Amino acid sequence: MRTIIEPFRVKTVEPIRSTTREQRVAALAAAGYNVFGLTSDDVLIDLLTDSGTGAMSSEQWSAMMRGDESYAGASSFRRFEAVVKELTGFEHIIPTHQGRAAEKILFTELVNAGDVVPNNTHFDTTRANVEHQGGIARDLIKPEHQALHVEAPFKGELDVAALEEVIAEHGRERVPLVTVTVTDNSGGGQPVSLANLREVRAVCDRHGLPLFLDAARFAENAWFIVKREEGQQDRHPRDVAREVFRLADGCWISLKKDGLGNIGGVLAMNDADLAERCRAMLILTEGFPTYGGLAGRDLDALAQGLTEVTEPDYLAYRVRTAEYLAELAWDAGVPTVRPPGGHAVYLDAKELLPHIPPHELPAQALACELYLTGGVRGVEIGTLMFGRPQPDGAPDSPARHELVRLALPRRTYTQSHVDYVGEVIADVAARAEELRGLRIVSQPRWLRHFTAQLEPLPG
Repeated sequence: MRTIIEPFRVKTVEPIRSTTREQRVAALAAAGYNVFGLTSDDVLIDLLTDSGTGAMSSEQWSAMMRGDESYAGASSFRRFEAVVKELTGFEHIIPTHQGRAAEKILFTELVNAGDVVPNNTHFDTTRANVEHQGGIARDLIKPEHQALHVEAPFKGELDVAALEEVIAEHGRERVPLVTVTVTDNSGGGQPVSLANLREVRAVCDRHGLPLFLDAARFAENAWFIVKREEGQQDRHPRDVAREVFRLADGCWISLKKDGLGNIGGVLAMNDADLAERCRAMLILTEGFPTYGGLAGRDLDALAQGLTEVTEPDYLAYRVRTAEYLAELAWDAGVPTVRPPGGHAVYLDAKELLPHIPPHELPAQALACELYLTGGVRGVEIGTLMFGRPQPDGAPDSPARHELVRLALPRRTYTQSHVDYVGEVIADVAARAEELRGLRIVSQPRWLRHFTAQLEPLPG
């Protein structure tokens, strides 16, 4: 099999800046040992997130010139609405400035204190928005899929038996909706099969519950279905994506991912009454319903991006890039979540750094060292992100896993960039026993990993 090449030509370039280790030491200290606090000029390869960090196509840039910036009734919205309806099949299309805004609006309308929201694995902003309403976010990954290093084709699947138990335990009236994230970002970018979604749909139908998808990476999930699920091999990814959406009652999408945009989101559903309430909240927080916090040019770029993202050549290259980086990590002796997801590689800091206990934040220590060694910025998905502060100064209750996510921006870096990241991973792995943990100096109440300040522990 020949090398899968980048399915694009480079037309515009953006310089990136190399720094010395001494400069990076100073930059990280100034950022409070939180990589979110680094300035982009101090980062060489930025794998912090794949959200809004990709490169737009020439067709998207052309579409932006059509942008209708009318406050109400813009033709850009009509073009955007038509593409989203064709893809998802949902009747009511509500644009937002990004995915978490859609989450905020939806959960404000549906979730009350004490309600339980099941998911395969809630993303960080999803969990925070549920809990901000006083709800309880329940993660229901199948037990056999929780082992990080076991190969399985659909490790993002929701445990249907556990879903039934949650509904029985709390009562249908305390479960306002069921949600599924495709792909399962916090669980390692793992896909969900059509078969599993059909099973979840059947449970929702039996109990009269709405099913909503967090579909930020719907195209990558469709690609995995085509490649891994029996009976789906001859289908186009867009056809599979359409079926996935039509198994649900609604969705929210951060279009900064599989919308191939630098900003944008959408909330879509079939329930007319709920849509009316959501639009009222949209006007309070985002803007008029035909722009929802976005410029007309953004809506046109997203409409074009949603037509490009399901192309097989693009998806084959995207998924192969993640596989290739994972293979470089394995060659260096660094364990990762297996199999690799579609948008990122997740390094297992707990396995690599067994001498650093969870309350000393081993994944954050690894993220910091990747930056210090080579200017590579990833993000911790571990106890800093998901741990729970305890009273009386006791150590935080730890997260289930200690991972560093290296998220790949879309159509941004070449193979030589990825090779360089592999070299940095190998360098850090060779000195793993030298790494030390960190402690939190200050933190906010919500989503602390974004702005917490830390310091290295002695040693």
